[in-house]
This record gives sequence, C-alpha cells and structure tokens, in this order.
Amino acid sequence: MSYAKVLCAALEGATGQLVRVEADLALGLPGVVVTGLPDTALNEARERVRAAITNSGETWPQRRITVNLDPADLRKRGSGFDLSVALAILGGSGTLPLVALDGVLVLGELGLDGSVRPVRGVLPMVAAAARQGVTRAIVPLGNAAEAALVPGMQVRAADTLNRVTGFVRGRCALLDPPDVPPPATAAEPDLADVAGQELGRLGVEVAAAGGHHLALFGPPGAGKTMLAQRLPSLLPRLDDEAALEVTALHSIAGVLAPGAPLIRRPPFQAPHHTASVASLVGGGSGLARPGALSLAHRGVLMLDEAPEFSRQALDTLRQPLEDGVVTLGRTRGIVAYPAQVQLVLAANPCPCARPVGDAACACSPHSRRRYIGRISGPLLDRIDIQLQLPPVKAAHLFTDLTTREASGTVAQRVAAARATAAARWTGLGVRCNGEVPGTVLRQRRWRLPDEVTAELRHRLDVGTLSARGHDRVLRVAWTLSDLAGLDRPGAAELNIALQLRTGALT
Repeated sequence: MSYAKVLCAALEGATGQLVRVEADLALGLPGVVVTGLPDTALNEARERVRAAITNSGETWPQRRITVNLDPADLRKRGSGFDLSVALAILGGSGTLPLVALDGVLVLGELGLDGSVRPVRGVLPMVAAAARQGVTRAIVPLGNAAEAALVPGMQVRAADTLNRVTGFVRGRCALLDPPDVPPPATAAEPDLADVAGQELGRLGVEVAAAGGHHLALFGPPGAGKTMLAQRLPSLLPRLDDEAALEVTALHSIAGVLAPGAPLIRRPPFQAPHHTASVASLVGGGSGLARPGALSLAHRGVLMLDEAPEFSRQALDTLRQPLEDGVVTLGRTRGIVAYPAQVQLVLAANPCPCARPVGDAACACSPHSRRRYIGRISGPLLDRIDIQLQLPPVKAAHLFTDLTTREASGTVAQRVAAARATAAARWTGLGVRCNGEVPGTVLRQRRWRLPDEVTAELRHRLDVGTLSARGHDRVLRVAWTLSDLAGLDRPGAAELNIALQLRTGALT
C-alpha cells in the first residue's frame, strides 16, 4: 500500500477544524514534500518525523513521500500534526496497518527521540472533532486531561511514538488520561474587606447583576482596586458551554496549566498600564493569538490607573465592547476571538494623585481635565456606571468586618437578578441586561412610559446624553428593577440609573 490517511485537526481562530493528513509514497528520488498551506513549523516537521521514526526503531521508507493536509485551502500552523504525519507515512509504507485509527483524531508533536509532546489548543480541536461525530482521540499525555473535558469523547494518551505504533499493531495499550485534581479552594477576595464606600459597593453589585461596564474615579486608598478585584466573586459560576469556551481560549493562548480542570470561575485579567496593544487585544506574527481582552471573556477586564495606558491601547477596546468579539488581521489571515467582558476602569483624579483640596496638590483644573481626558469620550460613553468615590473615613476603616455585607450575600441577590433577566430575554439569546440591544428596549413591548423617562429624554434632547448613553441608562434601570424584585423600572430606578451614569448619588 502506498497511500494512507490519518485524522487530525487545525485551529482557525478560536475554533477547530478537522484535517485529513494524507501520505503518498511513490518511486523516485527519496524526499518529503508537504502540501496544504503549511507554516514553517509544519515544513520543519519533515526532519522531526524522520528522526522520531528512526529513533523509535521503525524503518524510514526510501521513496518519494508527498504529505497533503486536506482541506488544502485552510492554512495549517503548529507542530500538532507531527504524530499524524508519522503514522500516515508508516501506514503508506505498508509497515503499519491503520485500521485501528479509522475515525480516530490524532494530535501531538514529536521529539527527535520519538517522544510525544503537548501542543496548544487541544481542547477546541477535540471539541470541533466531537461536533462532527468523532468519538475517539489520541493526544499527548500532557494534554489528555484537557481533552477529556469534552463530553462524549473517548480520550487516550500517548507518551511515545512507540506506544502508538504498538497500540495500532495490538501489542500494547494507550494510557488513560490522568485524574484531574479538584480545583484549589483558595479564598477569593471578599466584599466584606472593603471599608465604607457604600456607593462603590452599590455600583459593583449593579454591574455584576446586569453585566455592566464600570468606571471608578477617586483618590488613592479609596478602594477602587479592591472593589474591582471583588467583582468576580459576585458573578455566577460559568455553565458548561461558557466554561468550555473560556478554557479553550486559555488553551489556545498557552496559559492553561497541564492537567488543569475546567475553568468555572469567571476569569479576571488586570494587565499593567504599560501593556501594548497586542498584549491587550491580541496579536503576534503570522496569525494573532488571544490577548488579555479575550482571556477575560465571560469575566472581568480591569484597567487600573487607566489614564496611564496609551490612548491607542484604550481606544482599541471600543469596538470589541460593542460587538463582544475582537477581529484581528495579520499576514496569514484574519481571526476573531470572543470578548464578552465586563470592563472596569479605575483612575485617580489627577497626576499627583492627592485628594481634591489637599494643599500639597499643585494640579490645576486644566491639568486634572487633561489627565482624565486621556480616557477618550467615546470609550467613557460605553461605560454604563461611572462613580466618583470619596476618601475613606476613619469611622469606616475601623468598623467590625462582621457588620459589612460579604460577597456571598450580595452574590445571592445578583444570581436572582440575573435569573430574572435571563427569563425575560430568553428569546433574544442574551444572558443579562447589559447585552440587550437598545432597539429592543425602545420597542412597544418594553418601552417605559413617557412620565418615567421624561428626564432621560430631556437630557438626550439637550445633548448631555448620547443615544448610546440613553440605552445604557435604560439597561441599568432594568437591572435596578430586577434587584428590587419589580416587574419593570419606575421613575426612581431611572433616576438612580442616571445618577450612576453621571457620577454620584445625591
């Protein structure tokens, strides 16, 4: 037999796609040609595969070998095809019967000694194979626990090429995936740690209940960072679909620890203010990889000291915040990564970061406006809740922690409000009020009475509120009504939503 094929998979952005690795052995000058839009890592697979086969005790066929990666119009990248290529070549040479690999997904990089090494993105590739009816997979031992997270997939692990060829010949068994350890039960930051700041606590609760973006302004030590860090503790755990999606993104980025369990807690990303545009939204040569924005998908992206970020980096967030997707174009193609995040901005009032009225603060009003102005108006217009936090008083700082409301208590109210919103918007396919299109809220069924929205309409007419801001105030009002157990917002909820939008409650 001079032809053989093995099933593999490639990554196309955040999703996988099945690839058939074909090998044809013909008479002619010995050599290997790889077709099907391979990248440099795949072209170099020829030497890795040759060394791995000979060092595993197999015979390298002295024939002209053509390896094709089908579909040929899909760009292939990475070293995850090595094991499939080696098995296809051995099958094409007639030394290895491949009946045992019919309908089996095979992934893995080969070392020169024949060892099978882990690769990135195994979870989304195995998930894609499962969606297309594949029920069995062979993956590197280091990726086995990750691949086993896919429901309905029978996963077996390999540590060497010898073990795989022995399995195909019926001489030995493959390895079972290692047991996934239970997730660490490290204590999460608790809202009870925050002294005072009732306004900030309200803003965080409303943001968690409705999936709203949040901006916190105030002097150092006011608790801006503490409040932002405790937002994930108020969010519900991820369901199976969301958990697989988030875990797959971390796998693609190469930040998923070997043997890590499914990510169930909403992720929290807090890049430093020196972060580049590529590290924030995604990038890299060839084909872009996920950045902090996508790694925070279904969770929280916090930008502390927001005015210190570059203006370009901040403004790249504008389109993804609207669409929930970041689309990146590079020389080898365009990829789209999900980016449904809750953005939290934290900023001091001026460059010297002293409280307003402090005699040591030499910042002029113009300097203060210019400093906050580093956060562009269009970006701030996308922030639903914008709060000015006062300094913490001594009376608040020394209160007993048991008198402060803990995250667990607030999380129960958040879960109830989210369940109410999910039931209301079930036909739209959205999970919370922050995702509801403004056009829906203005339709007859959900439109609020004119006497309730009078102040909102006035601000829109005089230009102190944009059309986008109008819709975002409505979303926050619906969240407030859900937290209060009301059927729909009234004038009080609209008033509070407006004040949360404009800075502080009166």
